[in-house]
Amino acid sequence: METKRQLKIARLLQKELGEIFQLELKGLTAGSLITVTKVNVAPDLSVARVFLSVFGAKDKNVKVEQVKPHAREIRGLLGNRVRHQLRSIPELKFQLDDSLDYIEKIDNLLKGE
Repeated sequence: METKRQLKIARLLQKELGEIFQLELKGLTAGSLITVTKVNVAPDLSVARVFLSVFGAKDKNVKVEQVKPHAREIRGLLGNRVRHQLRSIPELKFQLDDSLDYIEKIDNLLKGE
């Protein structure tokens, strides 16, 4: 069970990371749209697991793997944005969120396509 503080920080990180991907990392996301669907923060607030959804890319796993080496740069950009709200910026762990693909697959099966 996540605490209120964890949930607040997760919402803040999700909002700011979404803006960073949309505005500041256009070269990294070229040809696709990357959205931050969920953020889970560890109880000690040292690690944040960031779930990314990728649209417009043939291989979504490859796109997420391209983001991972830039985690330090992204963390720095995030730190500049939230430095007045957080004492320390959590380490970012990126993961592919395939829940939307799963929902679409189930929907197509139910429709009989």
